[in-house]
Amino acid sequence: MDSFLNAVRSLAEIRISGLLAAVITFATLSPNALAQLMAGAAKTEITDRQAGPVNDPSYAKALVLRDGATTAVIVTVDAVAIGGIGRIGDTFLANVRRQLAADPGVAPHNVIVNASHCHSIVRMDTEALTVQTIRAAWRALAPARAGGGEGWEERISENRRLAMKDGSEVDMRRAYALAGDEEVAAVGPIDPQIGILRIDRADGRPLAVLYNFACHPIMNPPRMGNSADFPGFASKVVEDSLGGGAIAFFVQGCAGDINPVRYKTVMHPPSAEALGNLLGLAVLRACRQIETKPGAMLRVASDDVALPRATDFARRLAALEAEQARLVEGLKPTDINFKTFLPLFVQHKLSPDFPSYYAQGYLHDRALGREDLAQLDATNRESLEAYLHNIATMERLTRLNTNAALLRMHQAQTVAAGRPTVDTELTGIRIGDFTLVTFPGELTVTIGLGIKKRAPLPHTFVAGCTNGYLYYLPTAPQRANLGFAQEDCDCLVAPEWQPLFEARVDALLRELAAP
Repeated sequence: MDSFLNAVRSLAEIRISGLLAAVITFATLSPNALAQLMAGAAKTEITDRQAGPVNDPSYAKALVLRDGATTAVIVTVDAVAIGGIGRIGDTFLANVRRQLAADPGVAPHNVIVNASHCHSIVRMDTEALTVQTIRAAWRALAPARAGGGEGWEERISENRRLAMKDGSEVDMRRAYALAGDEEVAAVGPIDPQIGILRIDRADGRPLAVLYNFACHPIMNPPRMGNSADFPGFASKVVEDSLGGGAIAFFVQGCAGDINPVRYKTVMHPPSAEALGNLLGLAVLRACRQIETKPGAMLRVASDDVALPRATDFARRLAALEAEQARLVEGLKPTDINFKTFLPLFVQHKLSPDFPSYYAQGYLHDRALGREDLAQLDATNRESLEAYLHNIATMERLTRLNTNAALLRMHQAQTVAAGRPTVDTELTGIRIGDFTLVTFPGELTVTIGLGIKKRAPLPHTFVAGCTNGYLYYLPTAPQRANLGFAQEDCDCLVAPEWQPLFEARVDALLRELAAP
């Protein structure tokens, strides 16, 4: 009988110990570990079809994520910026956040809005349409699985800054001519990595794919009509392939100095669709390798940062204007114009030794002791060299004039602001094994590469053009460039901005990585 009672006591103790262990384990789990990830997605067309021809549609898209403790909203908009420039006004972000705080109750800093930076013209009521889209995604919330990964596409982008042999840098824009081939020493890096977040429904069917890539969406020129450019085509490839109502979200990366490849070609029509198809297929290839899991962690962190405003506009403008004056002073007199230059140039290229007539004529003159043709050629060569020099000078002046206007614009903005800093917002979000940190400006590519290299977690990516617009954010060496490129002239901040920014980003990523 005693042995029977002892056995019963032992069994009871085992059950009680097991129950206590289960209770303790449950109590020590974080709320995110216990919660079911919920996700909903929606999109709405925002193309202004009254603004002229339309090449392809533009969208506002919303991804709403929720677990037991946190709700986050990621919005992508096919527009040039969130405030600052373009159709979307400076009050857009605050208004969207205010409306979502009221209904359905999302914390303002948990609303992340990224502009693709395409030059689409969006509807005037894009703000209302965006809120409508987010609320539709909220209503669609359902259990979901998440997974992060990365793809690779190196065929569609190029660095638009050129290192010159004189130590300066210039950039490639349709606003002015490219520097002469003989002056170029090197080009900068690109970032071919594609950061990918895959969201599946509970049954494994794709719900959303968010993909982060660094490249200006400016392949289609305005004459081709309103366009979401290559991200629009890439997203269409992804959505059409996945089917089932899955939505693809393009999130712009650190593309401040990254252009579409062969951006300056004049030998064939530009095609954003071809580049978008390549990117979309690369996203799909990577998606197939990503395993999604239920119960993914959802964490959002933000940091308000005051960056130092530039104080050297006057000095930089003085240096630029001195260079303009030097170039103007160096223009050479010549008695030819374009009408006479072009045939002369062709003649001298086709036959350098006998440009003005057949060889027979030169030999005939020489036999008679005359050098009329040779003397004409010498005079024409001097005129051609002077004219070519003036063309090169005109091209340099065009670059300087365009970027001087940017410096003057930001000088006026800084005076009007009346304060030494620019207030901005860093936001980071972690969804399972995918981490994204965002910033309002056009960050240049080496900054993004550096952040990703230092990040404490794999699958960490960087988004620019998010939650506002701060123009270009070049590296400190780029900011000191004496070649006056757009990235260093279309800029509000002092060179000291970079280490301050990077320290705060790194701290934010450590916070997101904490257990």
